[in-house]
Amino acid sequence: MSSTKLNRLTRWGSAALALSLVPACSTSPGTRASAIEWQSQTKEAPKDDAAPAPEEAGVAQAETEGAPANGAVYEKSEAADAKADVAMPSPKQAPAKAAAGAMAPVESRREAKPAEPSMAMGRVAVAPATPPPPPPSPARSMPAGGMAMQQQPEPQSQGNSFTHHAANAFTETAKDRFSTFAVDVDTASYAVSRRYLNQGALPPHAAVRVEEFVNYFKYRYTPPEQGAFTVHLEGAPSPFNANRQFVRVGVQGKVVSRSQRKPAHLVFLVDTSGSMSQQDKLPLAKEAMKLAVKNLNENDTVAIVTYAGSTRDVLSPTPATNLESIYKAIDTLESGGGTAMGSGMQMAYKHAVKKASGSSVARVVVLTDGDANIGPNVSADAMLNSIQGYVKEGVTLSAIGFGMGNYRDDLMEKLADKGNGNCFYIDSYKEAKKVFETQLTGTLEVIAKDVKIQVEFDPKVVSRYRLVGYENRDIADKDFRDDKVDAGEIGAGHSVTAMYEVELTGEKAPLGTVRIRAKAPNGTEAAEQAFPFEQKMLRATLDGASADFRFALAVAATADVLRGSPSAQGWNLATAQKLAEGAIDGQTDREEFSKLVARARGLLGTSMARDGR
Repeated sequence: MSSTKLNRLTRWGSAALALSLVPACSTSPGTRASAIEWQSQTKEAPKDDAAPAPEEAGVAQAETEGAPANGAVYEKSEAADAKADVAMPSPKQAPAKAAAGAMAPVESRREAKPAEPSMAMGRVAVAPATPPPPPPSPARSMPAGGMAMQQQPEPQSQGNSFTHHAANAFTETAKDRFSTFAVDVDTASYAVSRRYLNQGALPPHAAVRVEEFVNYFKYRYTPPEQGAFTVHLEGAPSPFNANRQFVRVGVQGKVVSRSQRKPAHLVFLVDTSGSMSQQDKLPLAKEAMKLAVKNLNENDTVAIVTYAGSTRDVLSPTPATNLESIYKAIDTLESGGGTAMGSGMQMAYKHAVKKASGSSVARVVVLTDGDANIGPNVSADAMLNSIQGYVKEGVTLSAIGFGMGNYRDDLMEKLADKGNGNCFYIDSYKEAKKVFETQLTGTLEVIAKDVKIQVEFDPKVVSRYRLVGYENRDIADKDFRDDKVDAGEIGAGHSVTAMYEVELTGEKAPLGTVRIRAKAPNGTEAAEQAFPFEQKMLRATLDGASADFRFALAVAATADVLRGSPSAQGWNLATAQKLAEGAIDGQTDREEFSKLVARARGLLGTSMARDGR
């Protein structure tokens, strides 16, 4: 070897050695492998590192009951992973919900990207490429009496990303009597937050969306005798402020039995990239798909597309009755490679649109941790703009998230919103059964689309109001009757609940009018219904309200506290827990929630745990 080449190699070797000694430069920041290596390091940490408060020991129950006989355990992602989050503040809200895809793109972020300063749109710096395992998140400090503080420290940021939406403030009714928003039937936020709490950590504020907490639960709303839905209205005094009331707007969609629904064509779009190798990701996703297929009808069909470094057509459309072929295809799925979500999305939609018609259901079901960092289309806007024509032809989308450590909640929510569908998060086999046996296969059929709700309060009766949640579903009042403005969809059997906090003047008259505007599944023009909110719908005492009302209020209040809402400052979670416990009504999901509130109280501070007993 010539001396010139030898000197060149020596210089390169010295440079490489120097770089290896610099933090965040010892591994390649652009490689997927370094991210996976860090995840495997954090997973070796014992679960006891994030032990709950003493009084909460034993509250969280194992959620692997009914898991497959192969003994796979899906709850092994440790608290270190759960504490990893990046809050993504939302841009200043426009007066209207994005009508034609006007959505801020989410920058592609690789798991092992070095820290960098906050950029435009309020993005928060990402953690270094190879951080040490994060320490347990400190409990948020609470003043004496256990009152929620407006500013609370966030858990340490590492890899999960969420979009922050500022909580709705009180509105003077005399200045603006209308409150307008799109319906939301997503439940991902509750399942994500439950996972944080069960692993001994408070969820980041941006991960908590009040409406998704409230709509996670079933309420005994009477279904409509005719038409797509009915509206249920109720109100009662606030347990937190003697001068205020809470009112509930509940919408119940019509029920379509499994035998009555239209034939469905499901296209599973499965992320098989390297980050999906953990037990609570691809292995759990495979079991979830089997649950869904087992509950389909004889006229339904299934196709499977995967994406990693490249896209693969695993299973062409196959009758759902051919379980052996479908299960065999599912069992062949293995993780490895990068994440080309965009090209996979296009292939999945091409499959689905072939079956889309007024007489059948075509739905793409995305199963992923949301970490799309390779491919020409990496943002929700870019991906869905490329298949916008398929959406217009009736193809719907379910975005279903798995795992922690690099979970892209912000991307998953946008995919669901733009794809005329819904967003779920699977944290256990138990949740997989709920979503894939009931919520997905049982509600495949959309009964109404672009569903908007507008509440008009009477200034003579209501002096101030605020909508608790639905911040990212806001629609300009003037767009309520603009049928070109996109809104949410309601599937068969779905219910939607919204809670308002109001201040009354004392005038004994109707509080106002609730209007719902929606299109038929294949329609272009919307129909409108109006429902008066009569005084008789207000209960004299909170105890006199229905169990459903009291439980929904407990859930909304808990979520408002956990997200650090300024309006919830001073609220006591002991009160919310008591409300929930008094309204369990024999439902296991409600019992689980009551225990989660107890856990949250312990994490928020022992002073709150002692108060209100």
